[in-house]
Amino acid sequence: MNEALYPSFGILIADDEPAWLRSMRITLERLAGVTNIITSQDSREVMSLLSLNEVGIVLLDLTMPHLSGEELLSLISEQHPEILVIVISGMNQIETAVTCMKQGAFDYIVKTSEEDRIIASVLHAIRYVEMQRENREISRRMLYDTLQHPEAFEGIISINKDMRSIFKYIEAVAKSNQPLLITGESGVGKGLIAAVVHRLSGCPGSMVSVNVGGLDDAMFTDTLFGHIKGAFTGADRPRSGMIENAANGTLFLDEIGDLNNASQVKLLRLLQEGDYFPLGSDQPKRLKARVIASTHQNLAEKRTRGEFRKDLYYRLRTHHIHLPSLRDRKEDIPLLFYHFLDEAAQTLGKAKPETPIELLPLLERYDFPGNIRELRSMAFDAVAQSTSNILSIGLIKGIDGRQQESGSLQRNYAANIFESVGSLPTIQQAVGILVAEAMKRAGGNQSIASRILGISQPALSKRLKQLQSGISEDSL
Repeated sequence: MNEALYPSFGILIADDEPAWLRSMRITLERLAGVTNIITSQDSREVMSLLSLNEVGIVLLDLTMPHLSGEELLSLISEQHPEILVIVISGMNQIETAVTCMKQGAFDYIVKTSEEDRIIASVLHAIRYVEMQRENREISRRMLYDTLQHPEAFEGIISINKDMRSIFKYIEAVAKSNQPLLITGESGVGKGLIAAVVHRLSGCPGSMVSVNVGGLDDAMFTDTLFGHIKGAFTGADRPRSGMIENAANGTLFLDEIGDLNNASQVKLLRLLQEGDYFPLGSDQPKRLKARVIASTHQNLAEKRTRGEFRKDLYYRLRTHHIHLPSLRDRKEDIPLLFYHFLDEAAQTLGKAKPETPIELLPLLERYDFPGNIRELRSMAFDAVAQSTSNILSIGLIKGIDGRQQESGSLQRNYAANIFESVGSLPTIQQAVGILVAEAMKRAGGNQSIASRILGISQPALSKRLKQLQSGISEDSL
């Protein structure tokens, strides 16, 4: 499979010296991994090349016959203001450099400068153009409530408006080569989102996933960077690291919040410099993969406590997606539950059982600390135990008990709700309020309301009739 060109836009090198053009092309390809290069020896064809090709950066020689570099710089700034121009001059003249910068040049470099200086300027310009394009794309996508590739999100079941916004954001940043951080509680689907981003990126390489949470520094280094033969005792053959395996694709680093400090330093250098050294080697290799990281931890808090490097935190979250918990997208629970019932029935070779009407409101009242992963396990377990064509609520293990343990109800029961009340209601009034609230939460369904109150449905029906007729009793 052919490697994708880097960057996604062209870099035009305009110089009348063929030897320097060849040298500059080789330098950019070998040391910066830049392969999307267009060259021109004739200054008269530069403007037409810009019109015919998607160019983001121009490396422009100042002293060329026909049209001078300064004339071209003025034309480019006027007709293509989005294109960055790096002026390359054979003379180190401060006055000329100032003039070029005033005319809109991004940088001014002397040809005799060291290769590192030229490479750094080009890579900086590439990142700048990429960020400009990504910001424009994000703004455009957020303006229109449409998805260009809805098929990419078919595996993510949601009608939640926050998730819809996340889908649009994913489409906007998917093709970026900048790091992406995905945060959210355990079980919300961070790995699924990473796979969608990779799929939409169009990268020809694979997505390689690594859980870095349980790796010490030595294992982290060897797993990601690999090693050469003889790098350490037992290294009898070279081993490519996950970075190399993910070339032209995506490197997904899961549980990044658990990364130790020494490994954080190495990851930061990898993201900043774009290269790495396999264990035992003094020859650097280029990072050719897009890095996506995820964590269930609050990295902002860890950063404040000094447990996560501030510079790495900001580098990782160039783009950031925070996935809401399942309790914050209650409208998705029925859709997900039915989907998992289908999946469980197919996997287990059983007929899909029907869902009793009172089950879904009970599920929607549950906090789901394990999020989507817990809901899926719940559906699979219930289908596995089911022996009839109607799913028994009793098979949804302890849903009533789980609800009470979920946090909010437990806190409410522990508090004395009458503590701050001046005068107490009568028992009849208190029962009426309690029954009315249960019916409200159950959406008018007596079966569900009776479960909430812990009484039978006939007892609740009797109580409702008594309240409507004004008959008083001492208790339920």
